[in-house]
Amino acid sequence: MTERRQPAPAQNWKLILAYDGTDFKGWQVQPGAPTIQGELQAALGRITGESPLPQGSGRTDAGVHALAQVASFVLHAPIPAENLLRALNRTLPMFIRVLDARTVRSAFHARHAAVAKTYEYRIFREPVCPPFLARYVYACPWALDLETMAACAQVFVGEHDFASFAAADPDLAGREGAREQEGGAGVSAGAPVVAGTVKTIFSSQWERRPTEAGELVVYRVRGNGFLHHMVRNLVGTTIEVGRGRLRVEAIAGILAARSRAAAGPTAPARGLFLHSVEYGEDEGDLARVEG
Repeated sequence: MTERRQPAPAQNWKLILAYDGTDFKGWQVQPGAPTIQGELQAALGRITGESPLPQGSGRTDAGVHALAQVASFVLHAPIPAENLLRALNRTLPMFIRVLDARTVRSAFHARHAAVAKTYEYRIFREPVCPPFLARYVYACPWALDLETMAACAQVFVGEHDFASFAAADPDLAGREGAREQEGGAGVSAGAPVVAGTVKTIFSSQWERRPTEAGELVVYRVRGNGFLHHMVRNLVGTTIEVGRGRLRVEAIAGILAARSRAAAGPTAPARGLFLHSVEYGEDEGDLARVEG
């Protein structure tokens, strides 16, 4: 009598990914559209014969990049971590790379276990943006008062209701408060305050970053969660301050308005990077790649 083979025990996996989001419609699977989540799921299927839906730390939008996105999923295939990493990088499109692959305890979830995230937004200030930078920066040659922009960034630090800086998309209103696109629930303009729009920003700052091609101005923000389009709306509003079209003193009123119409424009997706994701001590503390 043939002995039945027991299935391999399930293992919970954690990946750290870097990707150029230009040619993808964001993280989340969409019918008929290339996405990071969809490409990763398909690659896992080709390698292991299993097709778990990887859960990301956040659902980055179309055109947004990542230096250290974190994903988790369960596999039964008994594959060594180094073999899975090599196989994924052979199979995935060249614009998606797996930087690290490891098994973790079953309770780990890339989004639910995250305690903080850091985003970067990169602005190129020279009159002509080199073509090899154009996919990764917002070319913004206007005169900007960086000291005023730095003061504006400090107003965002602390716990605030950021509804005025969430995407004004009525289809997003009322959805799960923990939903992450850049981190959380979207809110329509003028929507009533809900718990999902209250976030804590731990640090918010602008810095000059010289490169061979010219000067970058980089906004780096770290917080416990981010609403849909929140970072891009913070940047767009701060640029208005830097151009003298808006006063720093107006930011408190914009926050209090809880209306998307009160804030400035949305900065383009191409300048935004998910920089790093932080977890508790049981999860290895930090998934980080310096940009």
